[in-house]
This record gives sequence, C-alpha cells and structure tokens, in this order.
Amino acid sequence: MNIVIPFIILFMLSYGYIKGVPVYEAFIEGAKEGMNITLRIFPYIVAMLLAVGMLRASGGLALIDLILRPFTVLLKIPEEILPLIIMKPLSGSGALGVLADILKRVGPDSLTGIIACTIISSTETIFYTITVYFGSIGIKNIRHTLLAAIIADITGIIVAIAICSRMFG
Repeated sequence: MNIVIPFIILFMLSYGYIKGVPVYEAFIEGAKEGMNITLRIFPYIVAMLLAVGMLRASGGLALIDLILRPFTVLLKIPEEILPLIIMKPLSGSGALGVLADILKRVGPDSLTGIIACTIISSTETIFYTITVYFGSIGIKNIRHTLLAAIIADITGIIVAIAICSRMFG
C-alpha cells in the first residue's frame, strides 16, 4: 500500500518523458503558477479567517445559537448540533472542533453523534470555498453562488437529520 504514491509519480514522469513533455520544466512552471495563485488569494483567506475568529471571540456564534434555538426545538433538531450547523459554512477546522466536542459529550454512537457526523460529511465550508476559488481567479461578484451553496447546505442538513433519525432513531 505504501508503494501507490511513488508508483503514481513514477508513472506520470515516465508517461511525460515518453510523450516528449519537458517534465521538470512543466513542474517548475506549475509551481510558479501555484505561488502566484497563493499570493492572489492570501488576502481573501486572511480576511475570512479574521472574520470567523472575531465572530467566535465576540460571542456572535452564541447569539446566533440563542436566536435559532426556538426553531431547532420546533423542528426537533438536537440542540447539540446547532453550533456545528452554524460553524460548518464558516470554518472546517472550527466545525471539526465543534464535532469533537459533540462526540465527547454525547458519544459517537448516539443519534446526535451520528447526525453530527453525517452533517459534517455532507455540507461544505461555503465561505472558505468561495474565498479560495473565486479569489484565486479574481472574481469579486459571486452572483448566485452563495445563495445556491446555502440552499445546498440546508438541504444536506435536513436530509441528514431526516435519514439519520429514521434509520437510527
């Protein structure tokens, strides 16, 4: 199993050599392009991470949690997963931290733990993804992307809760 990655690299180098591609020069050119993209998206990533940090540190997430709690009770959504639902679109690492906390409190085999794991696997870090992909190619007007992504995430959350509740509840 440890040989898979070296095999793929060797295959790509051999294939490029056979096809007459200057492999080393192509690699260097790709590395230069990657550095340029990194420099272009860096300000967007810093701004997004700063905004997430400020939201968490200021208690904004707790406020959002408090505002949404009546809806979660009405919709019979386990209250422990609300912070995960709020954090996942903002930060993948933050969402993993929330997930770890949920699993520590309720256990991975509980219905809430299963729902939380399903949600983290079936939703996206919307704002990070938009920042990286649109920022890397210099698009400032995201048009309908954010709305479509939020609708997709909400759909993933609803389906995760419904299916997990039906199968494991």
